[in-house]
Amino acid sequence: MEELKEKVISLPRLGEPAPSFESTTTHGVLKLEDFKGNWLIMFSHPADFTPVCTTEFIAFAEIYPELQKRGVELLGLSVDSVSSHIAWVRNVEEKTGVKIPFPIIADLNKEVSLAYGMIHPGQSKTETVRCVFIIDPKQIIRTVLYYPLTTGRNMQEILRIIDALQMADEHHVATPANWKPGEKVVVPPPNTQEGAEERVKEGYECVDWYLCRKKI
Repeated sequence: MEELKEKVISLPRLGEPAPSFESTTTHGVLKLEDFKGNWLIMFSHPADFTPVCTTEFIAFAEIYPELQKRGVELLGLSVDSVSSHIAWVRNVEEKTGVKIPFPIIADLNKEVSLAYGMIHPGQSKTETVRCVFIIDPKQIIRTVLYYPLTTGRNMQEILRIIDALQMADEHHVATPANWKPGEKVVVPPPNTQEGAEERVKEGYECVDWYLCRKKI
């Protein structure tokens, strides 16, 4: 019991390698390494055939083309069986006309859920909460989001995070609060007194030496 408790509270951290897995999914057996070289959004939902989860899967399907443009794959997960996943996906398409194009892990033994810290006993001892893990092409965890069972996720924020991460990686910058693509980004602050004195002369839009923006 103590060993299980330790696994439940051991949460993956930003900047660390994503835990490896090999699991049965609605698209066959997949492992984390299958996604190497691509960005990956791996997310969990509490249960199939539930209302909030259904709206989320429809919403994920709707942004899937935008994710693909950004080189991002999607992978869902819950502790339901693969048969349940398949039946639910077929039901969603039949009732709403929305096809779910991405695989869903059937994590019946909770092996992946525990490795990723997706089960929070304060919310549910049996279901996964609404987690989002954004994993980069080197399979390093870059973002972790947790939502309670009652709150559906915001897809535009997930897209925004992907855009911000890819912008930061490509141009070695940071993004300010509420940043959206097309807006100015933050230039990393200098780390020497001389650099601070030069920064305000470098042509950026500066509040002061430590906060300067530029257009990309």
